[in-house]
Amino acid sequence: MKTTNIENYLDSFGKYVVKQARTNLTKAKKNVNKDLYNSIKFKVVSKGNSLIVEFYMLDYGKFVDKGVSGNKKKQSYKDYEGNTKKSPGKGYTNAGPPIDIISKWIKRRGIKPKGTGRGRSKKSGQFISGLAYLISRSIKRDGIKSLSFFQRPLGLGLDRLPKEFLGAVKEDIINSLTTVK
Repeated sequence: MKTTNIENYLDSFGKYVVKQARTNLTKAKKNVNKDLYNSIKFKVVSKGNSLIVEFYMLDYGKFVDKGVSGNKKKQSYKDYEGNTKKSPGKGYTNAGPPIDIISKWIKRRGIKPKGTGRGRSKKSGQFISGLAYLISRSIKRDGIKSLSFFQRPLGLGLDRLPKEFLGAVKEDIINSLTTVK
């Protein structure tokens, strides 16, 4: 099957959104282990007579992108159209995020108590557990602020779409014209 200008344009649109989303994660220092960064992908697929750009990322990416409300503070995010919306995450009702996950995050970030040096001490482990508890409690109360790392580039890419997209459609129409004798 011959690749059309529309497919090429949608491919460049997908690449643009993925690249900008990854850049936003890096600038915000939100890709400690690069799992989310590496999971952001897209695919141009044909469904019936339509071409669709599908974007993929790890499930927790939507919480980083759109935020999560806490039980005391409601969070919001800006969608790709620039509208402010309530964060879809329901927040934590009984407990905050699991302390073991927060502890791993603290270790990956390299956060240590002062004076522990390179060796591990009992106090270092206690510090991490205590800090993880405090962070978990804070997230439960205040939620997680939206980063809109994906929404923003999606909106910018869509803003560029009409003018450039119409050019691609025009080219495909011209290329598909045949002369009849």
